[in-house]
Amino acid sequence: MRHPLSTCIAAATLATVVSLSAIAAVKPETAIKYRQGIYHAMGWNFGPMTDMVRGKAPFDQADFAKRAKRIEFYSQQLLEGFPPGSDKGAKTDAKPEIWQDFDDFKAKLSDFQDAAAILASTAAQGDEAASKKAFMATAKSCKACHKEYRKDD
Repeated sequence: MRHPLSTCIAAATLATVVSLSAIAAVKPETAIKYRQGIYHAMGWNFGPMTDMVRGKAPFDQADFAKRAKRIEFYSQQLLEGFPPGSDKGAKTDAKPEIWQDFDDFKAKLSDFQDAAAILASTAAQGDEAASKKAFMATAKSCKACHKEYRKDD
Protein backbone atom coordinates (compact mmCIF):
# COMPACT_ATOMS: atom_id res chain seq x y z
CA MET A 1 0.00 0.00 0.00
CA ARG A 2 1.28 3.47 -0.89
CA HIS A 3 1.88 5.95 1.84
CA PRO A 4 -0.54 8.93 1.63
CA LEU A 5 2.35 11.40 1.78
CA SER A 6 4.01 9.89 -1.31
CA THR A 7 0.71 10.24 -3.18
CA CYS A 8 0.55 13.94 -2.21
CA ILE A 9 4.15 14.50 -3.29
CA ALA A 10 3.53 12.80 -6.62
CA ALA A 11 0.41 14.91 -7.20
CA ALA A 12 2.25 18.13 -6.33
CA THR A 13 5.14 17.23 -8.65
CA LEU A 14 2.73 16.49 -11.49
CA ALA A 15 0.89 19.77 -10.92
CA THR A 16 4.18 21.68 -11.04
CA VAL A 17 5.25 19.99 -14.28
CA VAL A 18 1.85 20.65 -15.86
CA SER A 19 1.85 24.33 -14.83
CA LEU A 20 5.43 24.85 -16.09
CA SER A 21 4.65 23.25 -19.43
CA ALA A 22 1.49 25.36 -19.67
CA ILE A 23 3.59 28.50 -19.26
CA ALA A 24 6.06 27.25 -21.85
CA ALA A 25 3.19 26.63 -24.28
CA VAL A 26 1.97 30.25 -24.15
CA LYS A 27 2.01 31.98 -27.52
CA PRO A 28 4.55 34.81 -27.67
CA GLU A 29 1.81 37.33 -28.54
CA THR A 30 -0.16 36.31 -25.44
CA ALA A 31 2.88 36.73 -23.17
CA ILE A 32 3.67 40.11 -24.72
CA LYS A 33 0.10 41.35 -24.19
CA TYR A 34 0.15 40.05 -20.62
CA ARG A 35 3.36 41.84 -19.63
CA GLN A 36 2.34 45.01 -21.46
CA GLY A 37 -0.91 44.98 -19.49
CA ILE A 38 1.01 44.70 -16.22
CA TYR A 39 3.32 47.54 -17.25
CA HIS A 40 0.35 49.73 -18.23
CA ALA A 41 -1.29 49.08 -14.87
CA MET A 42 1.95 49.98 -13.09
CA GLY A 43 2.24 53.16 -15.16
CA TRP A 44 -1.35 54.04 -14.25
CA ASN A 45 -0.22 54.05 -10.62
CA PHE A 46 3.31 55.41 -11.02
CA GLY A 47 2.09 58.52 -12.88
CA PRO A 48 0.04 60.07 -10.06
CA MET A 49 2.69 59.07 -7.53
CA THR A 50 5.35 60.81 -9.61
CA ASP A 51 3.21 63.94 -9.72
CA MET A 52 2.82 63.85 -5.93
CA VAL A 53 6.55 63.36 -5.38
CA ARG A 54 7.43 66.20 -7.77
CA GLY A 55 4.88 68.55 -6.23
CA LYS A 56 2.74 68.69 -9.37
CA ALA A 57 -0.19 67.30 -7.39
CA PRO A 58 -1.05 67.53 -3.70
CA PHE A 59 0.45 64.70 -1.69
CA ASP A 60 -2.33 62.32 -0.62
CA GLN A 61 -0.81 59.69 1.67
CA ALA A 62 -3.81 57.33 1.48
CA ASP A 63 -3.86 57.40 -2.34
CA PHE A 64 -0.07 57.10 -2.47
CA ALA A 65 -0.16 54.03 -0.18
CA LYS A 66 -2.94 52.43 -2.25
CA ARG A 67 -0.95 52.87 -5.45
CA ALA A 68 2.27 51.63 -3.80
CA LYS A 69 0.48 48.45 -2.75
CA ARG A 70 -0.71 47.92 -6.32
CA ILE A 71 2.80 48.35 -7.70
CA GLU A 72 4.12 45.79 -5.24
CA PHE A 73 1.38 43.38 -6.36
CA TYR A 74 2.05 43.92 -10.07
CA SER A 75 5.80 43.57 -9.64
CA GLN A 76 5.28 40.00 -8.48
CA GLN A 77 3.49 39.12 -11.73
CA LEU A 78 6.03 40.33 -14.27
CA LEU A 79 8.43 37.42 -14.62
CA GLU A 80 5.86 35.01 -16.01
CA GLY A 81 5.31 37.46 -18.87
CA PHE A 82 8.78 36.72 -20.24
CA PRO A 83 8.75 33.05 -21.31
CA PRO A 84 11.33 31.89 -23.86
CA GLY A 85 10.36 32.94 -27.38
CA SER A 86 8.34 35.97 -26.31
CA ASP A 87 10.99 38.27 -27.73
CA LYS A 88 9.34 37.75 -31.12
CA GLY A 89 5.80 38.12 -32.30
CA ALA A 90 3.69 41.15 -31.49
CA LYS A 91 5.35 44.54 -31.15
CA THR A 92 7.47 44.50 -28.04
CA ASP A 93 9.90 46.91 -26.44
CA ALA A 94 11.72 44.04 -24.76
CA LYS A 95 15.28 43.68 -26.01
CA PRO A 96 16.62 40.21 -26.91
CA GLU A 97 19.24 40.74 -24.19
CA ILE A 98 16.59 39.72 -21.63
CA TRP A 99 16.76 36.12 -22.81
CA GLN A 100 20.51 36.25 -23.51
CA ASP A 101 21.22 37.15 -19.86
CA PHE A 102 18.06 36.00 -18.13
CA ASP A 103 19.77 35.60 -14.76
CA ASP A 104 20.73 39.29 -14.74
CA PHE A 105 17.23 40.27 -15.88
CA LYS A 106 15.71 38.21 -13.06
CA ALA A 107 18.13 39.80 -10.55
CA LYS A 108 17.14 43.30 -11.65
CA LEU A 109 13.46 42.35 -11.49
CA SER A 110 14.02 40.93 -8.02
CA ASP A 111 15.63 44.23 -6.96
CA PHE A 112 12.56 46.06 -8.28
CA GLN A 113 10.24 43.69 -6.42
CA ASP A 114 12.18 44.27 -3.20
CA ALA A 115 12.05 48.06 -3.68
CA ALA A 116 8.31 47.89 -4.43
CA ALA A 117 7.72 45.88 -1.23
CA ILE A 118 9.65 48.47 0.79
CA LEU A 119 7.68 51.24 -0.93
CA ALA A 120 4.33 49.63 -0.06
CA SER A 121 5.38 49.02 3.54
CA THR A 122 6.79 52.53 3.98
CA ALA A 123 3.79 54.24 2.39
CA ALA A 124 1.42 52.27 4.63
CA GLN A 125 3.18 53.78 7.67
CA GLY A 126 2.10 57.28 6.64
CA ASP A 127 5.39 59.19 6.62
CA GLU A 128 5.41 61.46 3.57
CA ALA A 129 9.16 62.06 3.46
CA ALA A 130 9.96 58.35 3.88
CA SER A 131 7.32 57.47 1.25
CA LYS A 132 8.89 59.84 -1.26
CA LYS A 133 12.35 58.44 -0.57
CA ALA A 134 11.11 54.85 -1.02
CA PHE A 135 9.37 55.89 -4.24
CA MET A 136 12.61 57.31 -5.64
CA ALA A 137 14.43 54.06 -4.82
CA THR A 138 11.70 52.06 -6.53
CA ALA A 139 11.78 54.29 -9.60
CA LYS A 140 15.58 53.94 -9.74
CA SER A 141 15.38 50.13 -9.63
CA CYS A 142 12.71 50.22 -12.34
CA LYS A 143 14.88 52.43 -14.55
CA ALA A 144 17.91 50.14 -14.03
CA CYS A 145 16.09 47.38 -15.87
CA HIS A 146 14.81 49.68 -18.62
CA LYS A 147 18.31 50.91 -19.36
CA GLU A 148 19.54 47.46 -20.40
CA TYR A 149 16.44 45.58 -21.38
CA ARG A 150 13.90 47.98 -22.91
CA LYS A 151 14.00 49.49 -26.41
CA ASP A 152 13.35 53.19 -27.03
CA ASP A 153 13.58 54.29 -23.41
